[in-house]
Amino acid sequence: MHEVGIILNAIELAVEKAEAAGATSISRLCLRVGALSGVVPDALEFGFDLASKGTMADHAKLEIVQVPARCRCANGCGEFEPDSPVYSCPACGAISSIVLQGKELDLVEIDVN
Repeated sequence: MHEVGIILNAIELAVEKAEAAGATSISRLCLRVGALSGVVPDALEFGFDLASKGTMADHAKLEIVQVPARCRCANGCGEFEPDSPVYSCPACGAISSIVLQGKELDLVEIDVN
């Protein structure tokens, strides 16, 4: 379960930012997780409960914003959300490798006290 390592890194980064701001605790962390990132949000939440114990984020809330996959048609039909692992345009059937979003895995916001 690589999500534990990911959440450990997110907490470490949040603690660094909180300490730099002179905070004593973290009340919320917000992560953006793309549908194509290979990360399971439920596993992040489970890992967060364990990894935050004894840190500045011990009683923090973890907010996860899920980002859907979005591609662009290689033939110019426009953007679409793929509905299978093969990113084919629903208008013309062309296979696309142009991924516009969905690979995100970012710590985007923290609230501190």
